[in-house]
This record gives sequence, C-alpha cells and structure tokens, in this order.
Amino acid sequence: MNLVEQTKNYFHLHLISDSTGETLMAAGRAAAAQFQSAQALEHVYPLIRTRKQLFGVLDAIDGAPGIVLYTIVDPELASFIELRCRDMGLPCVSVLQPVINVFQTYLGAPSRGRVGAQHAMNEDYFRRIDALNFTMDHDDGQLPPDFDEADLVIVGISRTSKTPTSIYLANRGIKTANIPIVYGVPLPERLLTASKPLVVGLIASVDRIAQVRQNRLLGTTTGFQGEQYTDRALIGEELKYARSLCTRHGWPVIDVSRRSIEETAAAILALRTKWR
Repeated sequence: MNLVEQTKNYFHLHLISDSTGETLMAAGRAAAAQFQSAQALEHVYPLIRTRKQLFGVLDAIDGAPGIVLYTIVDPELASFIELRCRDMGLPCVSVLQPVINVFQTYLGAPSRGRVGAQHAMNEDYFRRIDALNFTMDHDDGQLPPDFDEADLVIVGISRTSKTPTSIYLANRGIKTANIPIVYGVPLPERLLTASKPLVVGLIASVDRIAQVRQNRLLGTTTGFQGEQYTDRALIGEELKYARSLCTRHGWPVIDVSRRSIEETAAAILALRTKWR
C-alpha cells in the first residue's frame, strides 16, 4: 500500500476531452474500479479545444491535484497539457494516442486528427437513433404487431433488467423489444410466430428479484399491495414458469443475478453472433 492509500480514501481524477468525454469516463472508471481502497472524484472537462479554455482547466487541476487523463487531438494543446502537468508534478496520460500509434504503424497511414470523429452523424449514427426509437416504442410489450421488425426480443419476469438492457443494446444500433412474462399469462402470438428476431430470456435468483422489488415498493404510493410482488415463493413460481416458456420455445436464458447491464448485453451479443 502506497502513501496516498494510507493517508486518504479518495483522489482527484481529471478528464480533459476535446469531445464529449465519454471515452475518458469509460477508461477512467474502468481503471479506478480496480482500486477499492480509494474513491475517484471525477472532474470532467468536455469540449476543450483552445488554449484559453485549457488555462482555466489547468488552474482547476492545480487547485485539486490528482491524476490527469486526456483525449486531445490537437498536438499543440496536448503538449501544453503535458508540460503544465510536468511542472505541477502530476501524472498525465493521453488515453487515445498509444492506440492511434498502433493503428498508424499497422495501417501505414496517419490519423485524420479529427475531433469527435466517433460522433459523426453518419449512417451508423442514424441507425442507432432508429434503434433507440424502436426500443422505446416497444418497451414492456408495447406495439406487439410488428415484433418481426425487431433484431432482438428480451423476455423475463418483472425486475430482470429488461428495459435498461434493451436501451443499452439500442445504443449499439440493435432494435430491441422487451416483453414481461407474467405467471399464467400467454405471450403474444405474434412473438411466437416472428422469424427475424433472436428471443432471449432473462432470469435472476429469487433473492435478487425480491430485493429489487422491495426497493421498488419503497417508492410506490400509499396503499399499494406489494406482499405478493415480493413473496419469495411466488417469485420462485414466476421463475419456474419463465424457464419453462424459454425451454419450450428453445430460447436461450441468461442469469442476470450477478451481471451488470453491460455484462448482460455482452452475453446477448455473443448469443446473437452464434444465432446468425
């Protein structure tokens, strides 16, 4: 354990980007998650594209020293960040440059140096917007007549993370519908006859679902009868019914008890690759 970890349980993490900062936040959080002894206090500076903007950012960093990560395409601005961090005695890392260097070496061509190139409003961008609109229109069993237009249909009992998983996948350009499985209630006939989409069932442990449902009840209106909703024996019956439906129709099942939304989505994408 180093001196920083011995003396405090947090550190400042400064993220400087000439675009939205999403890449930096993902990288910074992935790295910070490996260190349980210290909590990262994020300072995000998006759309930094001039030296004047950098002055204010670097002054803020000087007031709260910590680790500096950046994604700045302009080499002059990047050098300025490196120089100032060196003067302040702070660690500073360009998150994208080592990767870009590998691409340049392998491809034998220089990078375009284009700010925010990953956010271009191209065909892929509009495909993702179309998928997101479709997914929002088909949340929780809405608009069942056109299930065959979906790329993916997620089924599962209440509180198995169907909606957030669907939205995450939609942001990857996958048209995703989700349908609740209710004990004893048949699924829509149009789903059973749809030939295009992959259908995936989500399940979780009884304890996990009961816990999530109990938390949901804390925010419901007075008088809501939630005893059956959180009853573990009934949840067990719901899960048994959901598994039987998926087995009957040959749909793969993913247990989300210990999975994040991102991990569930990755498992679904792996299934989708095999299914194709």
